[in-house]
Amino acid sequence: MKVLWITNSAFPVISNQMNTKVPIKGWTHSAAKALIAAFNDIELAVASIHTVSNLKQIQSDKIIHFLVPQAAKTYAKNKRYDYIWRNIKDEFNPDIVHIHGTEYPYSYAYIRACGSKNVVVSIQGLISVIERYYFGGIKKLDILKSITVRDLLKFDTLFTRHRNLLERSTYEKLLIKDVNHIIGRTSWDKAHVWALNPDANYHFCNETLRPSFYNKKWTIKGCERYSIFISQANYPLKGLQQLVKAMPLVLKYYPQITVYVAGTNYFTNRGIRISGYGKYINRLLKKHKLSNHFIFTGSLSEQEMCRQFLKSNVYINISAIENSPNSVGEAQMLGVPCIASFVGGTSDMVEHEETGLMYRFEEYEMLAYYIYKIFSDDEFAIRLSENAIKKAVKRHDELINAKALHQIYLKMFS
Repeated sequence: MKVLWITNSAFPVISNQMNTKVPIKGWTHSAAKALIAAFNDIELAVASIHTVSNLKQIQSDKIIHFLVPQAAKTYAKNKRYDYIWRNIKDEFNPDIVHIHGTEYPYSYAYIRACGSKNVVVSIQGLISVIERYYFGGIKKLDILKSITVRDLLKFDTLFTRHRNLLERSTYEKLLIKDVNHIIGRTSWDKAHVWALNPDANYHFCNETLRPSFYNKKWTIKGCERYSIFISQANYPLKGLQQLVKAMPLVLKYYPQITVYVAGTNYFTNRGIRISGYGKYINRLLKKHKLSNHFIFTGSLSEQEMCRQFLKSNVYINISAIENSPNSVGEAQMLGVPCIASFVGGTSDMVEHEETGLMYRFEEYEMLAYYIYKIFSDDEFAIRLSENAIKKAVKRHDELINAKALHQIYLKMFS
């Protein structure tokens, strides 16, 4: 069975060969390795967006890689680059086409160019829903007050970014309505797929995590006490502002708290390069005298991310909306005590007071209390850790997920 995957970024092995930045999100690579290791009947090709100027083909690790020029992503809203998708289809002649994610117009461009026969689409996030929550509860007046020279010169205000999401959501809806097969993993994505295309065949399949998270375990003795880790924070939807608001309440009891934020520091010491959101967060940090409590780690590799999880006393997912964040899965697989906002499909991953703690996104007081609760009760933190590992090991089992995906392909192919 010949299967073509379409992904947003190249696999790490290709990035290394091409001397380009290795993508942070490597779980599609993990899933591919598990699939071809378990099933000899799969011949896999992966088409991914890359910095190449022309379509390029590379063979590596039993996988054919088609590197698609960045322009095919940038200009996917018109038909100019549809010929690339037709060329890939003609060259590989797939029995099944698996599109990973609906967030970018190039996913719909394949359907537009080649049709939807034997195409299945995996839901990652849903832009058409995410856009509703993009501003993360920040008042529009505060956003207006925070617009910087950098935003204006680069035409990159939060309002501009939101309009971009609205445009992309149009193509996402077209894609979901046009295909007959959808892969999801939460009650949230299933409901939204049903709302757009009630006749689609919905298939359940959990995600496989990056390999570093399968063979290590968090311990209370091995962590940095009273430390917090968040894995994303570069736009309002990810909720950094809510943690900043919660911090003063916890600092009354634990003044030594340190918050580690993965990713580029868009918020402090940026000068004229600071964005509007960065300016807003910087103002909040200074208002609450919190600047010394936040450390921005820079972009972390897979191994560095794993070490940061293990180092942390608690991991928090503070997003205004999520489907099933892999960062929560990674935290649970390692056994890091986890707090998550009760949004989207996250409640399918976290059982309150069993495998983690959940709170309403807007209620930063509850967030503060749950941080306090984990810091103040080691036995409770350890119980959350042990329970989370038991659930995560089953949810993210590589072989089980590979078998589920293989069965989906067989049903479509028969």
